[in-house]
Amino acid sequence: MREKTKLALREDAETIFQAAVDRVMPERLFSYCLSLEGSALGASDGQMTRKYDLSQFEHIVIAAFGKASLPMAASLVSLLGERVSQGLVVTKASEDGRPLQLAPQVEKVFAAQSVRVIEAGHPVPDQRSVMAGKEMLTLASQVRDWEMHGSKTLVCVLISGGGSALLSAPVKGLSPEDTADVTRLLLACGATIHEINTVRKHLSAIKGGFLARAFSPAQTLSLVLSDVMGDDLDVIASGPTVPDMSTWQDVKAIFDRFGLFDALPEAVVRATHEGLAGLRPETPKPGDTIFDSCSTMLVGTNYHAILEAERTSRALGYNTLVIGTRISGEAREIGKIFSGIAQDIMLHELPVAVPACIIAGGETTVTLRGKGRGGRNQEMVLSVLREFSHFPRALCSRLKGVVFLSAGTDGNDGPTDAAGAFADAEAIGRAQALDLNPSRFLAENDSYAFFEKADGLFKTGPTGTNVCDIQILIVQ
Repeated sequence: MREKTKLALREDAETIFQAAVDRVMPERLFSYCLSLEGSALGASDGQMTRKYDLSQFEHIVIAAFGKASLPMAASLVSLLGERVSQGLVVTKASEDGRPLQLAPQVEKVFAAQSVRVIEAGHPVPDQRSVMAGKEMLTLASQVRDWEMHGSKTLVCVLISGGGSALLSAPVKGLSPEDTADVTRLLLACGATIHEINTVRKHLSAIKGGFLARAFSPAQTLSLVLSDVMGDDLDVIASGPTVPDMSTWQDVKAIFDRFGLFDALPEAVVRATHEGLAGLRPETPKPGDTIFDSCSTMLVGTNYHAILEAERTSRALGYNTLVIGTRISGEAREIGKIFSGIAQDIMLHELPVAVPACIIAGGETTVTLRGKGRGGRNQEMVLSVLREFSHFPRALCSRLKGVVFLSAGTDGNDGPTDAAGAFADAEAIGRAQALDLNPSRFLAENDSYAFFEKADGLFKTGPTGTNVCDIQILIVQ
């Protein structure tokens, strides 16, 4: 491979990342997992297949929520056409507050099939999230009414990452502010998505299988795009249509682990103690008859995206190694691992020879210590850049042949308009010229401001999908 320029290395990293994202776009996913021949709808995840005779249903309803809900719903409406009776799509509101603008064709099709779109808050639920939750439960009530009057209904539930925050329905005794405060506290202390969603499920009338109960006895087909490591269906968007194994005891253990009881809203503390005493119901468990009419399929994951990234990297001429799809832990600590791998490749051509491309996926966490702005990907990249800056002098000149990219497949890293960031000689040079101290910005969790000044931000805009994060390290 001919030696590439710094800009070309960034372009290669972006090409590899984009190929991964394209692989898990809803329009491609549904071409793999759905088929329609006459009135026969087939759904398959590669292991399980379901067949539905659509002529047996008087109503077909779409219930979509999550960061990828819009393209997922548009793709399904395009497939089913006039068979769709109505639908509700809950999507993430824009960071800048501008109202959502649908593509003209999508707007036309949605209007024709009575599909409504609602914007809501993420990653912290807001009042719009609560309204979205009420609208979804109202739709479920209408479906139950149809069923009671003999009109069979098929509900197509389209679930993607972010759905847990976007669709909020606090249980009795809790306010929207209470649930939002809990989410903020858990995010700030570095809780994992599994821990956050365990709590959310017990404070919600929708999550943890309760949405399946709300739509029961109608047939439901849930198609899930996973943003969770391990792809546990009961964790993705807090598992609204599948049985939940977590308990109120697990909720208490999470609050204890992070020392949150003194900071929690009083209503949440009271609800937790009531749950432990059996005064509040548990989430629906395996064996509950409400799940007899539910089918749930995993149609897109980080693993699928990583495989495509690997294929694209090899096509570009790199010696490629995938080191995992379940990278987790504190973002700034994981960054040190990637910088160490870069050194080993430069010094010893381990674990692969140059030109090398190391690919990984997963989801890290950030423990907030400062008041800056950024996301887990930008924080990881800033950690890598800081380590690059401290490389042995003999290696510093070779950094012009190195680039590291970490980005969210949804196009949004934390509460910012960036998907992630680049660490390379270009960003290091700009930072040094501007006297930007990486350690100081890390201390304030202010990675966005750093990379905005160092010209290292990676912006894609909302991608329409969401399967965790991807890391790409190129060394030539």
